[in-house]
This record gives sequence, structure tokens and C-alpha cells, in this order.
Amino acid sequence: MTCWYEGPLAAFDTETTGVDVESDRIVSAALVVQDVAGSRPRVSRWLVNPGVPVPSGATEIHGLTDEHLQRNGRWPAPVMEEMGRALAEQAAAGRPLVVMNAPFDLTLLDRELKRHRASSLARYLENRPLCVLDPRVLDKHLDRYRKGRRTLTDLCAHYEIELAEAHDAAADAQAALDVVRVLGRRFATRLERLSPAELHTLQAVWHAAQARGLQAWFARSGTPEAVDPAWPLRPELPAAA
Repeated sequence: MTCWYEGPLAAFDTETTGVDVESDRIVSAALVVQDVAGSRPRVSRWLVNPGVPVPSGATEIHGLTDEHLQRNGRWPAPVMEEMGRALAEQAAAGRPLVVMNAPFDLTLLDRELKRHRASSLARYLENRPLCVLDPRVLDKHLDRYRKGRRTLTDLCAHYEIELAEAHDAAADAQAALDVVRVLGRRFATRLERLSPAELHTLQAVWHAAQARGLQAWFARSGTPEAVDPAWPLRPELPAAA
């Protein structure tokens, strides 16, 4: 019987105007679907004219300028509709969805759906929730004592996965998918008996523990930054009175 990490997987990634999930916007995204390890993936790409200026710092990371997005990007509303439906299709097919640092990308998409479609990711998914595999959470749990950073670039270097176009949404999605397959193989004795659905549930617990540890480290170092323990989607902030 084929283990889940050798079978069908999808991966989703976004590039954005910044790192605030409540106010920043998606400028590009990609969904990569692979039916079996080593097979040719099917790739869907979206380019968005966000309707707001793209900060120079964001452009330096992903290379997408205001001029390029205004000329080639589509208006957000129909694009967010397509993304919501595309992820719902993965959930309906029972295909696990790989998302590196899922609370960022999935929460940002949820807020964009609220902003442009007066909807939410949960409404698109209906009663078929996503089964998410987050390489960042998995790696931190499975190899918790390894020193160093754990960005996608770092994980690719550690697990010897090629990432030729970092911060291109399709390249990042494919790399995250490859990392999950390698994690599955390397830690097979700990993962092969778990279904993706069971892993989804466990990752919520692992991420919360990781967030508490990071929050404690911030407190010791005098950093005021707050770490959200929610995974794979952050709850909406309460509306201002």
C-alpha cells in the first residue's frame, strides 16, 4: 500500500504586499497538484492587481512591481473566487494540501475572500475541511533540536531540494511539497502509520506548543512580539466597538 507521502498531494503558496494577514494583499499565488511522487505536476497560477501600492520591500523579495501588476494582474474579486474554489476542490477530492507556514497564507486568503467576496474560506470549503500539511510545523516537531532557521529556503538546503526561483509562488509551492515528501520518507517510522487527517489534528497541537515556546523565548529576550498559537487558520480579530 502506497504511503500518503508518496501519493496525491497539492501545495498552495502566495506572494503578498507584506506580512500582516489582516491588511496586506495577495499579488500572486499558485496551486501545484501532483498525483504521485515524481509525476508531472499540474500548476495553476494567479497574478493579482491588488488595487493598493506594493511596498518596495515586498517587490525586492518577489520581484513584482506596481507597473507589472497593473499591466498584467487581474482584479482581486474573481481571482479570490477562483482560489477559494480551487482549494475547495482539493478538500472535496480528499487531497492533502501542503502549505508552508499555513496560518499566514490561508489566513490571508480568508481575509481577501472577506474583503472582495464578502465570504470566507470556510464557506467555500462548506463541510469538507482542508487536510493541511505544513512543512514548517512538521520539521520543527520531527527534528526539534536542530539549530538554525527553518524558512523554506533553509528547509530546501537541509533536505537537499532544489529551489531555483525562491519567492515565485509556483516554485515555492512545489518546493514545499517536495519537502513534505522527503520528511515523510526520512521520518517514515514515525509518520507512515498516521493518516494525513490525523497529522492535521496533531499539527494544531504541535504548532500551539511551538508558539508557546517561541513566545517564552521572546519574553526572555524582551521582544514584545505576540505569537498566535492558532493553526492552520487564525481567528478573525474582534470588530472594533
